[in-house]
Amino acid sequence: MLTYPEIDPVAISLGTHTIFGKTIALPDIHWYGLMYLCGFAAAWLLGLYRAGKSYTALKKAQVEDMIFYGALGLVIGGRVGYVFFYNFGDFVEDPIWLFRVWEGGMSFHGGMLGVLVAMLVYARKVQVNFLDLMDFLVPLAPIGLGFGRIGNFIGQELWGRETTATIGMIFPKDPDALIRHPSQLYQASLEGLLLFILLFWYSSKPRPRASVGALFLILYGCFRFIVEFYRQPDAHIGFDLFEFFTRGQLLSLPMIFVGGLIMFWSYHRAARQAKV
Repeated sequence: MLTYPEIDPVAISLGTHTIFGKTIALPDIHWYGLMYLCGFAAAWLLGLYRAGKSYTALKKAQVEDMIFYGALGLVIGGRVGYVFFYNFGDFVEDPIWLFRVWEGGMSFHGGMLGVLVAMLVYARKVQVNFLDLMDFLVPLAPIGLGFGRIGNFIGQELWGRETTATIGMIFPKDPDALIRHPSQLYQASLEGLLLFILLFWYSSKPRPRASVGALFLILYGCFRFIVEFYRQPDAHIGFDLFEFFTRGQLLSLPMIFVGGLIMFWSYHRAARQAKV
């Protein structure tokens, strides 16, 4: 069994301060939030590296605005997706809960939809083909996903199922004190590092339009589907289908299917154009 490296989820505690005679408690800065900033910074630097190449859609001057639009879509979509996909009952009882973001709760699938909407708006603004823009963007995303899962690990959230494997560990916040899979690190490795390597390699030379985005959908969907077998289902949801499949797996299946269709269309279209 591994020992959980106890790290305070609060990176910087700003404490309370007296301003104009009033005591004000400033919000703490958590590692999870800093991981988001690291992800956005990494995407920006990688975007600058890729921009301007003959097979990419954006110029260096456009990368910063793209990251801004993407960040807005990610945060808004992630929150809305978490509320509607995983906690719709709470939203119905208390609609204002949607805006209480300090209580936590983000959904990757919602964030992805939010980014798609934001990129539709940005593509129209800069007059770039939406599919070309997504092919440019998706290789930048996995590093941010990996940072986010590390933030989950530090915050002791989204932990894994019980295991007897030597890689298991006890999370101090777990009331049952079970030996669990560190599934956050599995996700950081697959959805972060490995996905980044594969996408960055694949997109390092000209590919058929939309194929890079399609590969992201396929690989992320597959990696997430696999890791869900080791991740503890949300306590208030449990298993969604046959007491076996989780909500995350059911949301990932359409990604794999749609990604496969787009990949087929992309290469079929490229082959047809090559014959003309």
